[in-house]
Amino acid sequence: MKYKLLAASILATLSTSAMSATYKLEELGGLDGAKHNYVTDVSENGHIIGLANGLYNFPIDISYLDFTDSSFESAYNATKDAYERIGKEITFTLDDIENNDAVHTNADAHAFMLSYITSSNPGRLTDSEYQKVSNGVATVYTSEGSSEQVIFDEQSLDYDGLTRSTTNLLTAVSEDGVMVGWGSDPYEKTSFTQTDEDEEETHFLRDFLSRAIVISASGDKVPLAPEFDEYGGFSAAYDIIQTNSGYDVVGTVSVDIAEDPLEDIEEKCDGEDEPVSDCVEVYNRSYSSGIFNKRAVKWSLDSNLNVTNTEFYGLGLTPEDDEGIAFRSSAYLINENGLIAGTSDVRYKDTDTVVTMPVVFENGEIKEFLDQEDGWDSGQAFALNNDDVIVGYANKIIEGGYRTKFYYYDKKSGSVVFPTDFFSSSSSVANDINDNGIVVGQGETDIYNTSSRRREGFMYTIGEDSIVNLNDLLPCYEDDGETRFKYTIAEAKAINNDNEIFGVATKTVEKTDTFGNVTVDVDGNIEYESVAVAVKLTPIDGSVEECPAEEIEQYERQSASFPWYALLLLPFAAARRVFREK
Repeated sequence: MKYKLLAASILATLSTSAMSATYKLEELGGLDGAKHNYVTDVSENGHIIGLANGLYNFPIDISYLDFTDSSFESAYNATKDAYERIGKEITFTLDDIENNDAVHTNADAHAFMLSYITSSNPGRLTDSEYQKVSNGVATVYTSEGSSEQVIFDEQSLDYDGLTRSTTNLLTAVSEDGVMVGWGSDPYEKTSFTQTDEDEEETHFLRDFLSRAIVISASGDKVPLAPEFDEYGGFSAAYDIIQTNSGYDVVGTVSVDIAEDPLEDIEEKCDGEDEPVSDCVEVYNRSYSSGIFNKRAVKWSLDSNLNVTNTEFYGLGLTPEDDEGIAFRSSAYLINENGLIAGTSDVRYKDTDTVVTMPVVFENGEIKEFLDQEDGWDSGQAFALNNDDVIVGYANKIIEGGYRTKFYYYDKKSGSVVFPTDFFSSSSSVANDINDNGIVVGQGETDIYNTSSRRREGFMYTIGEDSIVNLNDLLPCYEDDGETRFKYTIAEAKAINNDNEIFGVATKTVEKTDTFGNVTVDVDGNIEYESVAVAVKLTPIDGSVEECPAEEIEQYERQSASFPWYALLLLPFAAARRVFREK
């Protein structure tokens, strides 16, 4: 397979687009040992944070597994059949995995075991009797590249290195490099025996789902625990601003457990048939709004990151006595003026239906700013500049499908504008806005495909009613003048006041297996794949040039299976503010 043809088919962006040299693209450098890299936030002083996933050599513990279980044979046979369909011979047996250390020496065996323990059908992904896997890590970018920022993970007792079982997200960084985010507790392999049973079971359990954290520029960590911490509680930090006395951090915290899930927990989670913490997590997943009532919060910290004050905000609705589900509000954004924006549960058109809408928290009030009468029934606030302009997205039905559309809300004038994006049924999201009124984000550009549309980064300037595809601001060719430009901007995540844009691009590279080795097809030819890279776009002098069309050929898939971690390539995974609603 030829490199150029594969690049064209996977990226599918080189047909008739106009491209230019008005922006220079440079990679920020990825994390060693990870396939995909993203940006989540950038400060005006150049501090850059992000995340990486697709870790190579992911640790797998097989010591607790029963290889006589019929599910192993079924999974193995399905994999063998998939290999045969593409003419590939399977290179390992279940005995090799169990007794010959194949999981650490054979990449196919390693990929098989990753797929097995993370399968969502029949539910091993959430079953506490299987090792828990989290293939994403928080990262910090410097001039030397990217390095991992550990949040709550710990060294494993069962294999070398961290447990790799925690969620790890850095969401915002201040002007002096102080970072905020949230993470989960690492899972611990624990023995459990059911009541009236003699046989021990192995379960992977943790103490909390989410905990907010502040990390100094030098790496000192300060967790921000909720006052209500039964069954671990919940807290998350989403934004930070430097103040004269220290810092203001906004986020969300648990304040209690809603009535309906509390009744279930007290009745069913007795520790007789399953561990209590596992039972609680099952109920947290089964309720659409989770088990915790959560409220928006602002923590004030001094210069040494000591919490000096905690201020809670309410809801945009009043729960009825018979509503026993959890209700939530979250503070996602704060600017230099002290304006705080986020989301809250509200009533939809004065009915009993509850929806989550973007709001402003101000003077003890929670104010919606999107008009539900226009059909908008949910949304998010993703960024806020110092002129009190908020950007994000809202949802409604457009041309028979549920679509997101990016907006900007000028609080001073009270106006909300939904600019024209790539086409009428294109879903779009605004991720950031600078103080120059320039908005960046991503939108669907593939008008013909209705199921899984290609997304590309855009720039929009308030006052100019036109959206610009960022790929139209890049060169047509590499420096040799013949090779097509190898990057496609998939999403713009942040923009500073120098109009430098930071985001995620895709490029085609030699395909690697789960050990990081280059793969070949059944004929011995090197395979290729598209990966995500973190990039910076810098304005330069130049002019738009029209790129000639390039022929697109059909891509013939040659891998035996779709990698499980590729699901993390969805745009939400790398959102500038990564939110958790449960």
